[in-house]
Amino acid sequence: MDTTLELAPWAEGDFWLLLRKNEPVMTEHLGGPETEAKLRERHQRYLAMSAREPAAGRVFRIVAEGESVGTIAFWERVWKDEEVYETGWGVLPEFQGRGLAAQAARAVIAHATAHGTRRHLHAFPSVDHAASNAVCRTAGFVLLGETEFEYPPGQWHTSNDWRAVLA
Repeated sequence: MDTTLELAPWAEGDFWLLLRKNEPVMTEHLGGPETEAKLRERHQRYLAMSAREPAAGRVFRIVAEGESVGTIAFWERVWKDEEVYETGWGVLPEFQGRGLAAQAARAVIAHATAHGTRRHLHAFPSVDHAASNAVCRTAGFVLLGETEFEYPPGQWHTSNDWRAVLA
């Protein structure tokens, strides 16, 4: 049975979550920790996303049983000549292993289906990131195969291309 979970829109007071997600254990598959200045820029981008039309994407704080446990977002991009959404998430270490990321991913699929304009939502976890690949599988994404993916900018790595159809 799923935990009571909600996606709360990103807000001014959520910067602490970026600091927590910047710990080395959380950034191992994302190119490593960022400077506080970069995190403050990211926070401002997230706040700006909250002010735009929901179809352009959103950043959410994942709240489980009333406690903030991580973040999940979706945003617009072009992938293989198609306008799609991409998604990414991070659940704090003390809350991992409970299925919360997969539950949040299903909630983002539902949100993007209801508010979005794209047909597909993609996730690109590193091929060696077993937990994130399991999230994709559990949340209902379909594995399209391996691809070379750039993230962060300038760093290429082999990722899996997972896709959910937004009905």
